[in-house]
Amino acid sequence: MARYGIPSDRAFGVPVGAMQKLARRLGRNHELAVALWNTGWYEARMLASFVGEPARLTPAQMDRWCREFDNWAICDTMCFHLFDRTPHAWRKVEPWSGRREEFVKRAAFALLASLTAHDKQAGDEPFARSLALVERAATDERNFVKKSVNWALRYIGKRSPALNAAAVAVAQRLSASPLAAARWVGKDALRELTSPAVTRRLEARRRAAASTGSSAASAWGHTRKC
Repeated sequence: MARYGIPSDRAFGVPVGAMQKLARRLGRNHELAVALWNTGWYEARMLASFVGEPARLTPAQMDRWCREFDNWAICDTMCFHLFDRTPHAWRKVEPWSGRREEFVKRAAFALLASLTAHDKQAGDEPFARSLALVERAATDERNFVKKSVNWALRYIGKRSPALNAAAVAVAQRLSASPLAAARWVGKDALRELTSPAVTRRLEARRRAAASTGSSAASAWGHTRKC
């Protein structure tokens, strides 16, 4: 755990896979999640992220738990498995991104990255707006912050062709920054966002979307003729 920057003074040493297996047996149980979180133990808090009920998690609880994050593993797991599934997720990204606390600020961008993967209903607009937050925070030199900013930028840029173009533009500006943290965020993101693998994947999505649109238009036209 120490090798990966995770405090071990309040940990039992249980593997994440074992915690996930237990969580599947337990199912969602919000009272249990709250009780687990309140113990302060690493594994208990990880388990809370797997068994918490998104619909019952309040904004106040999200803020309180976020302020108590003390390592990247709890922060990222909570954002990826619970926070991003709540109805309050989007409303937390911007305020947290402006906070000074290292893991609160990381949570903003871990949550944003998680939303790119799990919010299937959102269009491009909220992600495009969030690029301004990414660009603003890219100057933060703290390792756990800049890595989450980079994570969010890369994930936004892989969500759709339009967002890829917008994210590449941000990455190019950051790459030319006189500040080392911003340059690292920009250059690292740019390598992935302009890679052949990402380009092929986005082109496949563009063709699939165009095909779906054509099929829908054809069906609508047929209905109108009838």
